[in-house]
Parts: sequence; structure tokens; C-alpha cells
Amino acid sequence: MRIDEIIKQSEQPVFSFEFFPPKSEEGERNLREAIEKLAPLEPSFVSITRRAGSTTERTVELTRWMKQELGLEAMSHLTGYGSTPEELRGILDRAVEAGIENVLALRGDPPQGQPDWAPENESIQHASELIGLIAHDYSFCVGAACYPEVHVESPDRDSDIRALQAKAGAGARFFISQLFFDNDVYFEFVDAVRAAGIEQPIIPGLMPITNIEQIRRMTALSGASIPKGLIAQLELRAGDPDTVLELGVAHATLQAADLLARGAPGIHFYTLNRSPSTRAILSALKISRPWEKRGRA
Repeated sequence: MRIDEIIKQSEQPVFSFEFFPPKSEEGERNLREAIEKLAPLEPSFVSITRRAGSTTERTVELTRWMKQELGLEAMSHLTGYGSTPEELRGILDRAVEAGIENVLALRGDPPQGQPDWAPENESIQHASELIGLIAHDYSFCVGAACYPEVHVESPDRDSDIRALQAKAGAGARFFISQLFFDNDVYFEFVDAVRAAGIEQPIIPGLMPITNIEQIRRMTALSGASIPKGLIAQLELRAGDPDTVLELGVAHATLQAADLLARGAPGIHFYTLNRSPSTRAILSALKISRPWEKRGRA
């Protein structure tokens, strides 16, 4: 089922999980275990990234497996940078054959450690180009990314908003946000997007903090900030990984509950192929049902 239709028809918030292709047999086992434990929570959809060093074919195969064999609605990530339109159509044709209905269209980044790398072929340069190619030639529901705290390569929010307008105009049906830890940042961003005439749903992306060094690396790459109070409490627990994880789960639960109570259309969990934190958070949300006090945004 198309994700835009799922969002439109659902009387409750949509909950989704993001996974990445594993690199090893152990990683494969961890992924399968995480999915098996999260599946009973009945996510609205799941998504598979294209991890650095993995092939797009692997992403498509994992998406097919989740949809066809596990019965989960699944979305495949597709990056355009470094690939020609002909190469991308070949991948999309395979996705059609696999029965996939949803694609998250991303520009993609240069290879890790090569910031000045540029493709030699006439590749897709912007996410809006990829979205336009997909929307023009295929019937996929196309999603796209957005950045509440401004993309790391963007000079300001106005530039980000113009990029989002281009994505919406090219055919993006919904957006998933980059991770963030301050809900006011998300709602201020949504207000700016709506003022610019963009009406597509914006699903907030959350990543429960489970490791201080890991989250520092990820926020440095993404441009997301961690509130001073939260980082101070994390640092107090730096020598005790278990209490770091407990605080991370508690903060993410409160953050998600506030988002839903204030009208967010759902939550997209960046799981890092692990299930315990996400299971705890989503289970608590389904018990407390904070969205019943909200006005749908």
C-alpha cells in the first residue's frame, strides 16, 4: 500500500522503523532479530537505507523480503548522486518487479572520506531531479527527506525551504525529518514549511540515544544539535552505559509523546538495526496514547 494513502486513511499516528543493510552474517542475524521483535508492534511501514558500501540491489532485495515474506509495508531508499538516469531506471524496474510501492528519494553523498569527489558521468545532482524522474516514469509513492535544523550544506533555512518546494513540486508525497532532540525546532520548521505553501505530511524522525560517542558522531554529520541540559545529563552518566541508555529511552519517550500530543502525524524511528529501545518507547506510547489529546496537523 502507498504510504501517502496509509497516512491519509489512518485514524492514529503512523509509526515506522528504519533499518540498514548489514555488512556481515552477524549483522544479518541482528537485523532479522530486530525485525522479528518489532513486527508485533504493527508498524505502518518500514524502510531500508542504502548503506555506504552496499549496493542498491541489496536494498531492493531486503525491501522485497520485508514486504513479500514478512508482510510489512516496506519502502526502499534510492540515491541519485553518482548514478545516471538509465542506471536508476534499471533499479526502479527491479523494484517494480519486486512489488515495491514506496521509494524514499535522496540525493546521496560523496564516498566517505572523499568530500571533493564528483561523478564522471551525467548523474543526478539533486533529490528533486530524482523525485521528478520517479514521479514522471513510475507509479511509486515517493517520499523525501527534510532538515529541521538546516541541511549541513545549506547556507540558511530559506534555501532549505526552496529545496523542499522543489521536491514537493517534483512529486514528493510526504517527508521524513532528519533526527532532532528539541521539539520546538520541529514545530518551528513545520510552521515555516506551511507558510511556504508546502502541504505534504512531515513525519518527525527520532533516534533514541544509546551511546554518547555514537550520537556525537551522528549529530556532527547531520548538523543536529543536542540541548545543553540533555548533553549535561548524558555526560554525568558517561561512565555507565546502562544509565546512558535508560536516559536516552526516557528522553525519546517524552519527546515522542509531546510531538504526538502537539499534532505530529507519526514517528519514524531510526533503529540502527536494534529493537529494545524502540520497542520500549513505542509500547509506552501505545499505552499512554498521547495523540488522543491532539489536533491533527
